Amino acid sequence: MAEQAERAWYRLSSKEVLAAYETRAEGLSSDEVEIRQERCGPNTIKSGKETSPWKIILHQIASPLVYVLLAAIVVTIVIQYWTDAIVIGIVVVLNTVIGFVQEYRAENAIKALIQMSAPKATVRRENREENIYSSSLVPGDIVLIETGDIVPADLRLLDSMRLQIDESLLTGESIPSQKSIETIEEDVPLADRDNMAFMGTAVTSGSGIGVVVATGQYTQMGSIAGDILSTSRAESPLQHRMGRFAKWISIIILSVATAAFGVGLALGEPILDMFLTAVSLAVAAIPEGLPAVMTIALAVSVQRMARRNAVLRRLPAVETLGSCTAILSDKTGTLTQNKMVVQKIWAGKARFRITDGGLSPETEGQTTSDTVDMEKGSPFHQTLIAGVLANEATLEYDDTEVVTKGDPTEIALLVSGSKADLDRDGLLKEYPLVDQIPFDSKQRYSASIHEGNNKKIIFLKGAPERVVNMCDSMVGPDGPVNIDVEKVLKESERMAEQGLRVLAMAKADSEGAVESIRRGDPKGFTFLGLQGMMDPPREDATRAVASCHRAGIRVMMVTGDNPITAASIAQKVGISKEKPEVLTGSELEKMPDHKLEETLNRVTVFARVSPSQKLRLVDTLRKQGQIIAVTGDGVNDAPALKAAHIGAAMGKSGTDVAKEASEMVITDDNFATIYAAVEEGRTVFSNIRKATFFLISSGFSSIVVILISLAVRLPLPLLPAQVLWLNVATNGVTDVALAFEPGEEEQYRRPPRDPTAGILSRLLIERSIIVALVMAAGALGIFMWEMGEGANLEYARVAALTTLVTFGLFHVFNSRSVQRSAFRKNPMSNKFLFIATISSFVIHLGAMYFRPTQTLLRIQPLTIDTWLKLVPIALSVLPVVEIHKFFRHPSYLAQQRDPDE
Repeated sequence: MAEQAERAWYRLSSKEVLAAYETRAEGLSSDEVEIRQERCGPNTIKSGKETSPWKIILHQIASPLVYVLLAAIVVTIVIQYWTDAIVIGIVVVLNTVIGFVQEYRAENAIKALIQMSAPKATVRRENREENIYSSSLVPGDIVLIETGDIVPADLRLLDSMRLQIDESLLTGESIPSQKSIETIEEDVPLADRDNMAFMGTAVTSGSGIGVVVATGQYTQMGSIAGDILSTSRAESPLQHRMGRFAKWISIIILSVATAAFGVGLALGEPILDMFLTAVSLAVAAIPEGLPAVMTIALAVSVQRMARRNAVLRRLPAVETLGSCTAILSDKTGTLTQNKMVVQKIWAGKARFRITDGGLSPETEGQTTSDTVDMEKGSPFHQTLIAGVLANEATLEYDDTEVVTKGDPTEIALLVSGSKADLDRDGLLKEYPLVDQIPFDSKQRYSASIHEGNNKKIIFLKGAPERVVNMCDSMVGPDGPVNIDVEKVLKESERMAEQGLRVLAMAKADSEGAVESIRRGDPKGFTFLGLQGMMDPPREDATRAVASCHRAGIRVMMVTGDNPITAASIAQKVGISKEKPEVLTGSELEKMPDHKLEETLNRVTVFARVSPSQKLRLVDTLRKQGQIIAVTGDGVNDAPALKAAHIGAAMGKSGTDVAKEASEMVITDDNFATIYAAVEEGRTVFSNIRKATFFLISSGFSSIVVILISLAVRLPLPLLPAQVLWLNVATNGVTDVALAFEPGEEEQYRRPPRDPTAGILSRLLIERSIIVALVMAAGALGIFMWEMGEGANLEYARVAALTTLVTFGLFHVFNSRSVQRSAFRKNPMSNKFLFIATISSFVIHLGAMYFRPTQTLLRIQPLTIDTWLKLVPIALSVLPVVEIHKFFRHPSYLAQQRDPDE
């Protein structure tokens, strides 16, 4: 018996396949089945090991930023500042819980894949038909399938009776595959293996018999499951950036605290005082609020995206979208409308185009609608009638929607006829149906026989090269003429080059023609015309592609469809201005890795691509340092969806497998929604960057104050508890409010951020240093001023603390935009920030008069004179940052990079 390792079964004849598996048309015996079950195992897909919940929890904690927060909890407990310890603890627990829930839900992709396998199968064994569990199938079994069945294993077909199978979940092909049993001589992609049926696909019509050539993990579905299991999720850019940021913060905090402690001891300061000083420095530098800001900013964007038809399953995915440099989009339903529409008709040697508005002649230079010759018997009229009558689909209208049933191609023909007021039911009254000849992959045509004018009339549609061979005449403008086969085929080729699927229409009304079609050799027909149809592009997807290009994002099409259609759609939606170069799956298969890397720099359209090849494209782009978003809806897309930084599954047409493997679900199946999500992703990163800048510049101002006071032998201007209060009163609310900032238009026109760039750009690090020095100088200035005027140490400390609090309340408005002036930002565009700023001031003011906080923080009310001094000083942070923005405002158009850098 042949091994189950993948072989080109479609290239072997039925007899060769039966011989390879030592089986026969009557089926296997019970003994043979038992032996093979022991040897091959059950026909099931391996799900891999389940991840322990404890392992998922530990994975959430294993983050440098969480380590810093845990250290902060220990420090605050040591100095007995219980409130801050509790707050930081809540932040750690909240982030751990959210991360656990998201990751635990993400482990369901294989489970969903297994559920798609057929639970039952009809099998022939010892010449008897049995209904068994599909898990009991073995290689060499003879399986029977019919309309409505899910194919239970990979089959090489032995018999096909008008069999059609929907293979879209594996191939991406929107039209059901017409099956045959003929041997295929050459190597072809999955979508063109017409003599095969694959596990998990659905039989839409007809029936067939096949021999099992692969079970379980050896099937195409099993191969995809293996790819999913072996594929690791890409780390999001935000996770990578935050990891690096936390490491640097940790190093800086430890270095500064250690240095301050050592310097203080060298200057003769008490050990306990210096320990508390080092602790206050460390706490001042730790951006405790940053994890909360991140979580809230991501959650806010998730809500915004949900309103724009994008549902996020993992919070970090929001920011990843804003970082993406390339989007690999499928075609059907995402860039296109997912419905076949007749667009061009050629009849009577004249060309016509069909639009949503109706019918008009297609003449060079003509754009206005003229009267189309709809006289009964005209070539155009007869071409439409043939498409409506040689048809098994249904098209019904109700008050709210159009209800369709049948093959998408035949539905398109009904719609084109309806635009000329040709209704199938009405036509059947005029031409009563006598018989129908369904489409067959061998004969490549379908037909219907009708009664009309006391004789039988045949209307036929099929492949142009097949139809012309059964016609001896064609309808011309002035009546029948001898058929010009060369002209018809040339016109058909012209339409096909535009990405159209072309069908030829013909009719006959002679007894000889009726007899010939019933014996399977139709002759004596009159050619009527050609109808060319396609799945048209979405208008909003076209606009979104243009927006992606303006934002510096490459859009690449990866589809299972044929190369001509892929190239046409790619050009229509703007992926390529000119007819694009298309790389097929077979060409990709033979291409070495180094050549593929070069090719990816110029090719943007890939057709007839298999699941493993799509995964290879994603892996290659990741190796190049690209941040990749991938769209998909089928089982075949799942490995690539999981491997990409962002997997975007379709909500309407997408399988559960695709959704479970993805970070995002597009509820309207529209590429435009993906670009909307990119906008939100850029906004969320921008807000996290603004909040980080605010926290770091404010926190380091406290460090500078303490270090300078140590260097010049001044009493400490701030006590450890006051530093902690500063973080709570100034940063605790206003930094969170920055997460609600609306996006700025210019950020949508910039190239993608450098994936290696940090949370803070060089520009913002520079600005943070300037702000920290200004705020520290102001606080020390007030402290020394009050001391010089005879105030006691406690009062001077309150003045310094309040100055830093006030600095922060003004500085948060600087942080609303990296480039724009604070005075150009509408204060009410972020109402939460406006309210948070007032609340922070009220909280600090209240603490100065509330007895418990007076005692805890050793603070007291300030006089009017002190307020009149500190407020102007705190205001100075606004003009300082405005000047920095003015002189450090890079030109995006000139430098072509992220201006924040």
